[in-house]
Amino acid sequence: MRVEIYADVLCPWCYIGKRRLTAALEGIPDRAGVEITWRGYELAPEEGRDPGPTAAEAMVGWWGDQAPARIARIQTLGAAEGLEINLHLARPVNTFDAHRLCRLAAGQGRAGQMMERLLGAYHSEGLNVADPRVLQRLGEEAGLAAARVRAVLAGDDYAEQVRADRRRAAEHGVTGVPSLVIDGAAPVSGVQPVTALRRLLERGLTNRPSAASRR
Repeated sequence: MRVEIYADVLCPWCYIGKRRLTAALEGIPDRAGVEITWRGYELAPEEGRDPGPTAAEAMVGWWGDQAPARIARIQTLGAAEGLEINLHLARPVNTFDAHRLCRLAAGQGRAGQMMERLLGAYHSEGLNVADPRVLQRLGEEAGLAAARVRAVLAGDDYAEQVRADRRRAAEHGVTGVPSLVIDGAAPVSGVQPVTALRRLLERGLTNRPSAASRR
């Protein structure tokens, strides 16, 4: 069963959803039958590499007086998953290169580790995930070869794949993150409770045709 996860580093719900999905997978006996594919979905492609206002300040612009309560809710739900989400520290930037780094990691079976490190760096540490020097360090911390990370960041490797992810998202009807697309079906929210995600995955495995019937 193929599970495509559309996500962006800037989204705190993606951090929460990733933790919940990990917990849901741990309770599935046929974990080996689930193939996870991370797909980039830039929430703010117009952002530059230089950090501006904090995420919390941006949220005040979106939600006005409701912002403090919404921010508090995100932080509380994150804490329940063992995450420190500091929206007063995180500053939105362009995530195109971060997604390219995830593509590099995917080729080495380390996309999950790379995404985890990027989410933590942005949401908990307030690091600039558009800065090549920061991305270089994060890539190495996720287990990628330093020389390969450096080469990717210096060029345009995986750029077309990241753009293709956005086109694929549109084809599947993905309009927000985190979204899960299971075996090409309609997208569903990736930030559901762990029990709901586990049922979703188990149902997908149960309903999938057997290898014999697909011949």
